[in-house]
Amino acid sequence: MDKTALSKDILKLVGGEENIEQVTHCMTRLRFNLNDNNKADKAALQKTDGVMGVMINGGQFQVIIGNDVPVVYNELVKNMKGAPEGKVSSSSADAGAKKKKNAFSSILDFISGSFTPILPAITGAGMIKGIIALLVAAGWMGTTSSTYTILSAIGDGAFYFLPIILAVSAARKLGSNMYIGAAIGAAILHPTVTTLLGSGEPVTFASLPVVAATYSSSVIPIIIAVWLASYVEKAVDKITHASLKLIIVPTVTLLVIVPLTLIAVGPLGVIIGNGLTDGISWLFNNTGLFAGLLLGGTMSLLIITGMHYALIPIMIASIASLGYDYIIPIMMVANFAQAGATFGVFLKTKNSKLKPLALSTSVTALMGITEPAMYGVNMRFKKPFIGALIGGAAGGAFLSLFKVKAYVIGGLAGLSGIPMVIGETFVYSVIGFAIGIVVAAIVTYILGFEDEPEAAAAAVPAATADANVSSNSAVIADALEAEAAPKVTEEIYSPITGEVKPLSEVNDPAFSEEIMGKGFAIQPSEGRVVSPVNGTVFSLSKSGHAIGLVSDNGAEMLIHIGIDTVKLKGLHFSPKVTAGTKVSVGDLLMEFDRAEIEKAGYSTITPVIITNIAEYSSIKPAGRSTVKEQELLYTVQA
Repeated sequence: MDKTALSKDILKLVGGEENIEQVTHCMTRLRFNLNDNNKADKAALQKTDGVMGVMINGGQFQVIIGNDVPVVYNELVKNMKGAPEGKVSSSSADAGAKKKKNAFSSILDFISGSFTPILPAITGAGMIKGIIALLVAAGWMGTTSSTYTILSAIGDGAFYFLPIILAVSAARKLGSNMYIGAAIGAAILHPTVTTLLGSGEPVTFASLPVVAATYSSSVIPIIIAVWLASYVEKAVDKITHASLKLIIVPTVTLLVIVPLTLIAVGPLGVIIGNGLTDGISWLFNNTGLFAGLLLGGTMSLLIITGMHYALIPIMIASIASLGYDYIIPIMMVANFAQAGATFGVFLKTKNSKLKPLALSTSVTALMGITEPAMYGVNMRFKKPFIGALIGGAAGGAFLSLFKVKAYVIGGLAGLSGIPMVIGETFVYSVIGFAIGIVVAAIVTYILGFEDEPEAAAAAVPAATADANVSSNSAVIADALEAEAAPKVTEEIYSPITGEVKPLSEVNDPAFSEEIMGKGFAIQPSEGRVVSPVNGTVFSLSKSGHAIGLVSDNGAEMLIHIGIDTVKLKGLHFSPKVTAGTKVSVGDLLMEFDRAEIEKAGYSTITPVIITNIAEYSSIKPAGRSTVKEQELLYTVQA
């Protein structure tokens, strides 16, 4: 493939240099900020040899190239006369810094950043509650046995103490002290306070009335409290001498925020939470199929914009106060509709490359992971996405008509989440889900789409990283030669000493939902990164936070140090290799100042993933909860 010719074609098809405000690249994509996205010929770009796909995300026009993106980027820069004047940015952080988030986007970011890390705890507890319901319904366990009591405590624990768990996550997102946040949550849940507020007697604090409220399982009061606490903590910290910070800052923060929460913030949060819950319940109970039709038909659009995160507090509050929720089944049917639409593409297409892609992404969407189906197939061909919206609306209308409920939160919004809807409306939920799949598939098949010729079919967009990549084009070809050979089972050794975490605990959907690849994350206890394989450094971000490697056997890996650490622009990172460096297991790749990065408010949790995981059958973990450098982390099975 002629990279120079490809770069010229791309430059022309995005509307020419005059249409480019800025262009950056990550590990697989050219990322354009265009003056007018409509001037770009998206259809022609998708059919261009060397372009794997095109998508628009967050207003950014992205052209997926794959492993050759650094070479194409460099050729693109050469063809742009305006590059010296700043149209070409060497930092993806710069692009984001130009556009300040509006208040609504900031709120969504705060909500998603607070709830995503705690989802494993809620999911695990919710699944246990679902299993308990199933065992009791089948008559295999009685509600008076000690086994039932213990299992119920396991299932209810995370929800009862949700204010504490959420306080830690919210404080971490805000960059304030997580343990002060936990202390606030613990104070409002203290048995003495709970008993006092539930006594029915008037309660005061310093002659100010304290409104009786129930805080167990609540979400909005603690979110508001921790948000206010972050300002108090930072203000007190700024005016306190370093020698007194440990004593003064937490003391003042707790003395101000806990009473304020009990007097004003808590009751206000409870009122807001109850109002939202009651409003959703009224909508589903009084509008028949309209509520499900509207929400089911727009849920995928909400997911694309990230607005679905705003529904999480409502869902949790609803289950906590009412014992059920109407939104979760709607979210599930929207995902099933995405699977149905992609299956419709599988049935309709004559393209031998697109057909298996559509089938595999349909199965993935059925399991609740819709991004490959949504972005890789349905939105790419447009009409299938319309079919998915119609299928979601049809299934949602049925669910709403029969008031289908979810009784717990647990599992992804797919087949693994079926235990969430086990209850009196279970049969209707299954019928509604089936309607969503079938309608989406039929509508997609009938509407049709512009099928691609064989040569133009592209794979699912490859995994990306928010990195500015420096690479050596001469080495790229050598490093990737191993890809042509059949993959073999390969042992991946730990690049970092620390605590092994599942990817689900990473506060970034690209990793937690395994969009970028599969593997594990490590919470570092030291600031060193060594090579996990014998191979070649394929790419190294200029900000230092991301390292791409290709093993000698063809496994493509990404080591991503921290979350959002690209914003540090290289500060606290000290690379020891460059792109093209041949490495062996244990060779030092990077040193980083873990304490300073965390002090700056960034998580240092480090995903270690295989990005070409589709070429392997499975990943087998080594089973360690903690790991040292060069100890076996996992094995990728051929």
